[in-house]
Amino acid sequence: MPPDAGRAEPTNAEEFMKGLWEENPVFVQVLGMCPALAVSNTALNALAMGLATLFVVTASNAVVSALRPFVPKQVRIATYILVIATFVTIVDMTIQAISLDLHRALGAFISLIVANCLILGRAEAFASRNGIGRSVLDGLGMGAGFTLALFSLGAVREILGAGTLFGLSVLPSGFEPWVVMLLPSGGFFTLAAWLLLFNALERKEDAK
Repeated sequence: MPPDAGRAEPTNAEEFMKGLWEENPVFVQVLGMCPALAVSNTALNALAMGLATLFVVTASNAVVSALRPFVPKQVRIATYILVIATFVTIVDMTIQAISLDLHRALGAFISLIVANCLILGRAEAFASRNGIGRSVLDGLGMGAGFTLALFSLGAVREILGAGTLFGLSVLPSGFEPWVVMLLPSGGFFTLAAWLLLFNALERKEDAK
């Protein structure tokens, strides 16, 4: 008997929520580390990258799910990459039209969303095997979880590294910024702290 036999199908809420907690792309699956560490030096950059990824993974999941009956297995990966690249191009042009400064800050990492293993992984492991509705919910949940993780990193790094949040001062004037938090090493320190907290909370929940 297959291991999933007899297991109830997740509800819509569970399908969405799994990406926020149980299968969080960054804090549980440790995926998408390149943008998570590279652009999370400020809350704005982190939030923008997270929302861009959320749009791409959700839209890609929907299209891949819709096309799955028509795509031969031999070219499925190439097809998925083409679909993802199309939505990444849309995001790139949209950000450039909205804010050139933000586009410069995110730099090449916008284009590198194409290579984010989270997006291709969800297309291959989930969207290609499920209907459009569930695939969209999966994309929204995973994208929201990724956005939450990036914002958590970016907020901590900006507050400790500059004493601000979204450019607004949030700490006393006498606070000495921890400049290291704005450097690449600060990304690793912050990620390690969040992983430690996340794992501690998960163990506490399992113990109950």
